[in-house]
Order: sequence, then structure tokens, then C-alpha cells
Amino acid sequence: MSSSFLTFVFFFTVIIFSSSFVAESTVPSSKTFKFKNEGELGMYIVEYGASYRALPLFNAPFQLCFYSTKPNAFTLGLIMGLVESESTMRWVWDANRGNPVRENATLTFGKDGNLVLADSDGRIAWQTGVVGLNLLSNGNIVLYDNRGKFIWQSFDHPSDTLLVGQSLRLNGPNRIISRSSDVDGSEGPYSFVLEKERLNLYLKSKNIKKPLLYYTSDWFGSSQGPLTQVLFNAAPESEEAYAYELTFQFFVANSSAGTSILGRPKYNSTLSFLRLESDGSLKIYTYYDKVRSSAWEVTFSLFDLVTGNGGVSECKLPTRCGSFGVCEDEQCVACPTAKGLLGWTKNCAPPAQRKCVTGKANTVDYYKVVGVEHFVNDYSKGEGSLKLDECRDKCSKDCECLGFFYKEESSKCLLAPVLGTLNKVANASHVAYIKI
Repeated sequence: MSSSFLTFVFFFTVIIFSSSFVAESTVPSSKTFKFKNEGELGMYIVEYGASYRALPLFNAPFQLCFYSTKPNAFTLGLIMGLVESESTMRWVWDANRGNPVRENATLTFGKDGNLVLADSDGRIAWQTGVVGLNLLSNGNIVLYDNRGKFIWQSFDHPSDTLLVGQSLRLNGPNRIISRSSDVDGSEGPYSFVLEKERLNLYLKSKNIKKPLLYYTSDWFGSSQGPLTQVLFNAAPESEEAYAYELTFQFFVANSSAGTSILGRPKYNSTLSFLRLESDGSLKIYTYYDKVRSSAWEVTFSLFDLVTGNGGVSECKLPTRCGSFGVCEDEQCVACPTAKGLLGWTKNCAPPAQRKCVTGKANTVDYYKVVGVEHFVNDYSKGEGSLKLDECRDKCSKDCECLGFFYKEESSKCLLAPVLGTLNKVANASHVAYIKI
């Protein structure tokens, strides 16, 4: 990074963070700015294989940047990490998610107190009216009025990430949504949602009307009444202890109703974030600035029996084995076909479907897969008790149904609008019938 750029960063840092943006009616000219998306890119390839241009809006270890994972398609994002370890920096917030701008786009803070992200042709991609702007030490970008009251904050607009001190609220931002992929920064199919009883994980798909619940637990809830808020937090275990606890703190009627401990890193873990990954997994990453070469550590992983922390099997992830595959002992072991179980590859896919009319007696064939369960099985047992032919008939008349899962001992019938990963089980009476 050039010395001239460091001087530029220092100059604007003094303006932005050593001075307040308080104004009676307009922002003084000396406090306004206009940054253009041009010039040299950062010297490292950072998370998602992104190239980036750092802006002089920072409060270590957070910095605002233009970043791109595809040619000439930039997102205004907040990155977490230090310059000395740029190769491991992580993106923790996006302004214009799924609405990229191009080279020569501008970020402007004008006399009217409006912070505007505009594309090179003048199209406004993102904006919000303010009289004051600051980037706090916890990564929260705040916009405030002339009395210092926050009128907008990035903590109220999470993307796929929660920083320490950030909440989900039943009457406010109640969810985070995954990225569609590491390359495409648009919204993905997974969501982590605060509901009245607990936190839940959902998968949505184009061919289904209602998202599928694929994880829930009382561990992510409270028995004291309807939840109003959950706070992602980090605090020392005790006044004497150096080790920290990473927790969810739950609130009922705005009063604390207990916590769930997610991890106990053996150092100050306030520089942590919780992310809903593009594969539907839920992880916490903690930044330890004393170790430059490997500053990030996974301090919690929900779908991970190996590391513990109360986790569950990776085989319960909807797409652990792609759009269709059998998972056993955390591994993708087979591709179910009409000819039997074949070796799994990334190209395994559900059978192509014939033309279907819902409610009609469609001509449908099935093949059987023995000893498997659907990834929603723990939370959706299906209808029962139904005879096998009745279950089959329901699926045949439902165009959303790609197959059904049947428990022979209990006659439970589960229709599946999404197949995804089939979890291998020892019970041979748990079978799947895949529509072809």
C-alpha cells in the first residue's frame, strides 16, 4: 500500500472520526466528501476471491471498501481485519447487496446530509439521509441527527452476518440471509430467523411456497415466554478470567431471559462475527490480532459433530451433498438412481420430471432408496398413519412433490418438494421413493 494512500487515509480519518458531523441544518463543506471507485486495487485477494479498493472510512479493524467478485460489478462493503493481515480479512456487511455498481461509481456525503452510492451513469444504488456519520469500534456504521440520536445504523440492516453487540428483534430486523454463493453476493436460499419461541433455520426454493425448516432447538430459545430479541454477545467468563464466552442472550418483553453459550475462546473474543454461510451452515469466526498469519479461528460451528459445541451432523445440511446425494458419517457416499446407489459426484441430480397437473391422476413412476431420511425429518414427521399406496397417490397428485419418505413401522408419510441430501440411517424400514 503506497505511502501517499496511507497519508490520504490518515487525513480523512482525522476529519471523519476526530470530528463530529453535527449540524444544525446542513453539513459544513469541510465535512462533506466524494469518493470515486477508481485507481489501484488492494494488493491481496481477500475473502470470496474479491478484489477491492479501500476507502478512508475506517476504525480498526473495520474499513469500508468497494469490492468485486465479478468483473466490473462492485459492492460497497465493510471488511474486518487489519492491513497487516489483509489476505485473511472478512466481509461483514454490504450496502448494495445484489445491486452492484461499476468502475467510477461514487460514494458521496453532501451538504444535505445524504449519504449516496451512485453508479457511474448517475443511477442511485443506495442512499439514506443523515446529518452525521461515524463508523464505531464494533463495526456499526451509524447516521445521526443534530442531537446525536441514531436515525440509521447498519446493525439494523444485517446481511448474512451478526457482529458482537448486534441483535435480531421480533419487531425489527428478525433475520439474516445467506449469500447465494461466494462469487455472487445476492441473497441466497437460507435464512436464520428469530420467531416467538426460538431461532430457526429455513431453506426456500423456487418451486415451493413455504420455506422448509431444517434446524430448530430449545437451546436457541427461552421457556419464559415469547421472545422479543436475541443479542449476539461476547463477555469475560468472570471478572478475573481472561477467557471469553460467546453467547446468544435472549429477551422476553425486553427483559433478559437467559443465555446460550456458543463457545469459549481463550482470549478476548469481542472481534467475532456469526455468519449464515452460503451452504446453510452457521458459524462464528473470531479474530485474534496477536497471530497475523492465521488471525481467524472458527469458534463455533452448528453443523459439526467433530468440533462439538453441541453441534449436529453435517449430513443434516440440506445441500451437504449437492442437489441430490446420500450422506453418511459426514461424507457424501452415494448418488441414488433407478439402477441403485452409484458413486457420488457433484453432478448427482434428481431425475427430470414429466409434465404434471396438480390434483390429477398423473402417470408417475418411482424408484426406492432404503435406509434414508430427509433433512427435515427431525422437525417434520409427515402425515400418518397412511398406507404406502395412499402416500404415493398424494405425491403423484402434487406437482411440488419430487418424492416421498415413508416409515414402514409407523406409516408416516412425508412429501418432499426438495430432495437435496438424504441422510443414511441404520433403520431399513425408513425408505424414500423418488419420482421419475
